[in-house]
Amino acid sequence: MYNFSAGSKRVLSVLALFALVGFLSVEGGKKNVKLDWYNEKLEASILAKNAADYLKEFRMQKGIFIDALNDPNETALIGQDITPITTDRGYIESKLTATNPNFAAVIIDMIKEAGLKENDVVAIAFTGSLPGLNIAVHAAIQTLKLNPIIITSIGASNWGANDPDFTWLDMEKKLYEAGIFKDISVAASIGGGLDRGRGLSPEGRELIKEAIKRNNVEFINEEYLENSIEKRMRIYRSKSKDSPIKLFINVGGGISSIGSTENYQFISNGLSTGLTMKNFPRKGVLIRMAEDQIPVIHLLNITNLAGKYRLPVSPVPLPQPGEGEIFIQEQYNVTLTIFVTIFLSAAIVLVYFMERRRHRLGTEQVL
Repeated sequence: MYNFSAGSKRVLSVLALFALVGFLSVEGGKKNVKLDWYNEKLEASILAKNAADYLKEFRMQKGIFIDALNDPNETALIGQDITPITTDRGYIESKLTATNPNFAAVIIDMIKEAGLKENDVVAIAFTGSLPGLNIAVHAAIQTLKLNPIIITSIGASNWGANDPDFTWLDMEKKLYEAGIFKDISVAASIGGGLDRGRGLSPEGRELIKEAIKRNNVEFINEEYLENSIEKRMRIYRSKSKDSPIKLFINVGGGISSIGSTENYQFISNGLSTGLTMKNFPRKGVLIRMAEDQIPVIHLLNITNLAGKYRLPVSPVPLPQPGEGEIFIQEQYNVTLTIFVTIFLSAAIVLVYFMERRRHRLGTEQVL
């Protein structure tokens, strides 16, 4: 066992003190750093909030009842549990999480990562299930000055835009007419099973047809799901004209986008620049786009996305635009960290060679 002399102990104590001072300096030197595309993210989030606020004000003027228990932030973007146009099971935590306007910054991040530039064409598939996220996508697309081609499946899962008199198509039109958003859906389907409302009552299907008619968009109502998928592809291609589609964004679990329920497990949440091809039972629009080497953004598991981008789940109150680590992160001062590391490394090496020299000179004893 090595027996440290009084001198060695003093040197080690000083070294330990240097290490402590260095650690505290590095920790204290951390600073808040704006992340890439900060200005665009903030602009999109503000736009998303303004859009949501406008819809709330419109709904309040119409005397709509807001259930403060299920919609604690009183956004008016949370629908009812069951209505005649409710197509699927949905989770209220996802709906509440999606009302955060800072999801627009998440969409900006994904679009930029996909490499899109101003005026690029983006094909978009909305459902009525996540109106808050639809708003976020609109805000991001408009902020980046992209050219969207939007097709909506009107049916909604629980707690989504499932008011027959104020579907997502109606919300989108109000925002368009108010000049908040510059783009609007060019076509719509009933949604739900087979993209034609299987599982809905005849009354529910008729209510959706009325919504499509009053919003004056092309009605996709093919007898077979494969034909519905193909018609959507034709609409995207024809509306893009001579410009290539550079990105496909899917919000929700629309069967025309996914192809079949078995496909959900094979499609990653978020941005995919290269979807792993499987033996899909049926290829929806998302898979068809990926086969054409077009990046896809799939937005379905909202609480998972929130965790990935460090946004709160079911936040109360709603965060303000610009809040969260999608905008600003605390980071170490790289220059200071490198300096402290080099200084401490040099000190350790110096002490090591000094101790070796003392040992050779017999200044230390080995027991």
